[in-house]
Amino acid sequence: MNALFPPPVDTSTIKLRVLSLGAGVQSTTLALMAAHGEIGPMPDCAIFADTGWEPQAVYEHLAWLRSLNVLPFPVYIVSDGNIREGLVRGAQGERWASIPAFTRSASGTVGMIRRQCTRELKIAPIRRKVRELIGIAGKRSPNRPVVEQWIGISFDEIVRMKMSMEPWQVNRFPLIELGMTRRDCLRWLERNGYPAPPKSSCIGCPYHSDSLWRQMREEDPDAFADAVAIDRLIRTGFRNLRGEVFLHRSCLPLDEADLDTLADKGQLDLFADECDGMCGV
Repeated sequence: MNALFPPPVDTSTIKLRVLSLGAGVQSTTLALMAAHGEIGPMPDCAIFADTGWEPQAVYEHLAWLRSLNVLPFPVYIVSDGNIREGLVRGAQGERWASIPAFTRSASGTVGMIRRQCTRELKIAPIRRKVRELIGIAGKRSPNRPVVEQWIGISFDEIVRMKMSMEPWQVNRFPLIELGMTRRDCLRWLERNGYPAPPKSSCIGCPYHSDSLWRQMREEDPDAFADAVAIDRLIRTGFRNLRGEVFLHRSCLPLDEADLDTLADKGQLDLFADECDGMCGV
């Protein structure tokens, strides 16, 4: 497969190649393509940032990826706390890493809360582990790139591609280099005898589309019941928030929202502008 976009030209100073693993379709495909020698050079490791509130199927898929003879490089798991527990604390007036939940004021105005969860619970712990692995934890950062971080954004989500703001690290997007879409990833997995990975995103993520909420309700009722319980719990109590808080964009309780309308409301499109390439892949 010919690359549409070449990888960074000067890689002579790179000492560590890290794959950001969300354990979804794209990052799984990226990891397995590397294992098959179809993308190189081989990563030194992959890192999964655990928010503590992924569906059970994601944790089972991650365990498979970490099992013997699947990937030829280690997969590290890092965490900066449990997002579900943070929501509970936030609803009690404590400090929390805010999620992009929907709010409704007394006048009926609908808005979204500023999102901190991706940066605090995904990007920060990965960055800390990378600095540990490269040997610069607690030290001054190099002024040249020494780390190449692979991110599993596919060509159909190219708007999520962001360059690194750190001089010591460069971001690389191999699936975009190859012009591979999410559907191409699924086809590659099928051709090579791998099952389709589960959707990788937090159980109560407000970016869920109605179709994903429906799927959760029908296929993982325990997870859906948990999301409903948390949605009910977070209605009020957050510091500096006067309106009510909801997980669904309708600003209705999740178990009362209309999830069955055939025309999906496009909620998943919010990922394109907001999720920094760290969630859902």
